[in-house]
Amino acid sequence: MAHSEKQIQQRIENSETHIFKAVFPNTTNHYETLFGGTALQLMDEASFICATRFSRKKVVTVSTDKIDFGKPIPEGTLVELVAKVCKVGNTSCVVQVDIFMERMYEEGRELAVSGLFTFVAIDDQKNPTPILD
Repeated sequence: MAHSEKQIQQRIENSETHIFKAVFPNTTNHYETLFGGTALQLMDEASFICATRFSRKKVVTVSTDKIDFGKPIPEGTLVELVAKVCKVGNTSCVVQVDIFMERMYEEGRELAVSGLFTFVAIDDQKNPTPILD
């Protein structure tokens, strides 16, 4: 069944995913900022949830692209990960993930990290399958 552009846009809106975390010492590096590997793990998790909610299929990460660590994220801050589908292919989708940082006791937030994650839908034999039915 072919999906209309309107249906796809509705699925994109419905699958936008927000995750909040506190940056504790066990997630930081020796500079007392969020470890890059931890940021990538959180981004992959948020994008996986988003891609799954979008497709309602089994999906796997096949690539990441253009991860920009724009600002260090200090220990003791809050982060919000926002994941949203930005491109839809036949068997794949691309999810943009942004990490926004905010200080616990101050108003405002700023974009700290952003990146793109590509997922492919797979069937029970782990072969690519259409991302949307």
